[in-house]
Amino acid sequence: MAKLKSKWICQECGFQAAAFLGRCTECGSWNSMSEEVIRDISSSKNNERALIRSSIQGGVNSFDSPVALKEIKKENYERLATGISSLDEVLGGGIVPGSVILLAGEPGIGKSTLLLQVAKSLETKHEIVYISAEESASQVSLRASRLGIVGENLYIDTQQDVLTICEHINTKKPNLVIVDSIQTIYHPDITSTPGSISQVRQTAEEIISIARAANIPVIIVGHINKEGVIAGPKVLEHMVDVVLQFEGDKAKQLRILRAIKNRFGTTNEIAIFSMEGAGLNEINHAGAFFLADHMDKVSSEQELSPGTAIIAYSEGNQVLFLEVQALVGTSVYSNPRRVANGWDYSRLLQIIAVLEKKVGLTLATRDVYINVVGGLDFNHPSGDLGVALAIATSLLDRALPANLVTIGEVGLTGEIRQVSESEKIIKEATKLGFRQVIAPKTRRKANSTNGKENANKIKISEVEFIKEAFNLIIPDWQKDLQNTRRSTKSPVPNQS
Repeated sequence: MAKLKSKWICQECGFQAAAFLGRCTECGSWNSMSEEVIRDISSSKNNERALIRSSIQGGVNSFDSPVALKEIKKENYERLATGISSLDEVLGGGIVPGSVILLAGEPGIGKSTLLLQVAKSLETKHEIVYISAEESASQVSLRASRLGIVGENLYIDTQQDVLTICEHINTKKPNLVIVDSIQTIYHPDITSTPGSISQVRQTAEEIISIARAANIPVIIVGHINKEGVIAGPKVLEHMVDVVLQFEGDKAKQLRILRAIKNRFGTTNEIAIFSMEGAGLNEINHAGAFFLADHMDKVSSEQELSPGTAIIAYSEGNQVLFLEVQALVGTSVYSNPRRVANGWDYSRLLQIIAVLEKKVGLTLATRDVYINVVGGLDFNHPSGDLGVALAIATSLLDRALPANLVTIGEVGLTGEIRQVSESEKIIKEATKLGFRQVIAPKTRRKANSTNGKENANKIKISEVEFIKEAFNLIIPDWQKDLQNTRRSTKSPVPNQS
């Protein structure tokens, strides 16, 4: 009979202790220690699992002693194309055999839908095992029929015991394994509930070891907790080869897939999808996707509404143009409100402080609201200048040209700093029909085209400080500022 061992494990960070602790000494969280009973696995059971792994060993370099790097045989891995071009770009060219990919995202964001679409494109030539530990086989079949999946080479396994799952993988030897999700799979030798720190770590180890030995790629689905990070131990992200984050607002159609970690490629690429009734649609050219209702104003050279600006940034092979809206109003509270939707809150406070100190805008007694249209979380510093101009135009009740794009990071001293890929942004802005760009003066020291049109017929205005941008766009802004200051003065009470 197997012996029982008891450990106290922190459910926040995975720290282990021999006795109960009111506060975790590793992460400092209170009342997070949970007792977990672990059975000692017999030597015969260990030998049985070792035989299973050795029986499927193939294509993996293993040595009894250290060898020189030049003596290791180079293996030419043929990546497995997923059939979704933007997903292949995020992965670095496709799925590497024997790799383990962690796909994380909030519930209902579309993780299972994306993986079923990958299975749809691969099942014609490859065998795929889909481990559905959360849903029944009939539920998976219902979603697959909605996506138009025939399923001749797609096998559904509803097991939750990780040892049974590994045995099925060893028997079937598929070309791809999908595990949905790691939080619902359990190890029989651990008495804690599925999803706990110990269960997630142990089940992941079993799946990763079988994938390495059999040279089978595995995609593991992981959930996001209420703090917005991947649920489970942090060591899980270190164990896998690729970590993909699936983001988006469930109330809107947009979905963005980005690589947080990638041992086989870059982490700069992103994939953009639109959630439709028939699944996820790939968006290859998303530059003007967020400005669908705005492009008519660009071509007709109209003005935007007061408090609106166009910001842009480059990520991977995509250049995204977004509309940022600002609303500035008189506060009725002693502490004015600052609300940021889709924008970093601390960065908003920094921009407001610069506008007050270096420009002279009176914002200390006013509520400031910022919203990035489209449901995308914009955290790139290239949007600082656009946010600052949106706040200013809302306060001054002025409008910016619709064909204007702003690029630049606002420093604490009021200077406009250079951002990466500014030339790429300008080139893409020209293709979309924009005719004016405000960019940092340090964008390029040679061949400055300040106030002139370049060969692409786009006017590039280079500014060094934020006041210069105000003088270019709103020449008489200081006069309007005086009017707003007079309007905010409290009236003299009647003495009669």
